[in-house]
Amino acid sequence: MAFEATYLGSNGWLIKFDKTNLIIDPWITGDLVFPPGEWFFKGSLDNEILIEEEVNLILLTQGLPDHCHIPSLKKFKNNIDIICPNSAKGILEKSGFTSIKVLKPSEKINQQGLDIEATAGAPVPQIENGYIVKDLEGRGFYIEPHGYLDENLKSQEIDAVITPTINLELPLVGPFVKGADVLPKLLNTFNPKYILSSTAGGDAKYTGFLNKFISIQEYKEQVKCNLVNLKSMDSVKI
Repeated sequence: MAFEATYLGSNGWLIKFDKTNLIIDPWITGDLVFPPGEWFFKGSLDNEILIEEEVNLILLTQGLPDHCHIPSLKKFKNNIDIICPNSAKGILEKSGFTSIKVLKPSEKINQQGLDIEATAGAPVPQIENGYIVKDLEGRGFYIEPHGYLDENLKSQEIDAVITPTINLELPLVGPFVKGADVLPKLLNTFNPKYILSSTAGGDAKYTGFLNKFISIQEYKEQVKCNLVNLKSMDSVKI
């Protein structure tokens, strides 16, 4: 087994390698609110998501609240290793975290026995991060939560791709999550064994002005790999 992936809902994942437990973009407690306030956009969890495993490393793709959710991050010790884009650094420092490593696209690091490469992610508006994560035997995954693929990435084989598989669109703005658009490119770039669908699932409830205008466009074609849609706290071994 290369790793086990557990979906936490929204953008969150718990990835268990043999010696390292990695959590990505966790929203596991409290409300999720985007400025200017609850009237604009609010997400609510009926119950806190309990993480029983000891987490060794946190990986954040963006500095926005649905990826860098401080009430959830405070469930972990303040000296836990965190890898993030520059947009999250100041937020984390103000919240008391002390072991923060900023990665820019194309930069690499070995942390907790994992090789981690940052890739160019969504422009919201600054370029955020995707990641390629592999263990020392070269087994691992690629993740980017908004459906943006770094054009500088070379084709390579990877076990799994964690990505949205739908587009989320707003009138006049167009898609702000482009999972349906990017999926063929991901398949060609990584030839993955598994596609793990993320971003729009889980048990959260959403309210607010913005939520009324979000529309969904699904990917219609058949993929030649295992397409896995997990419910919150479901797991798959890869």
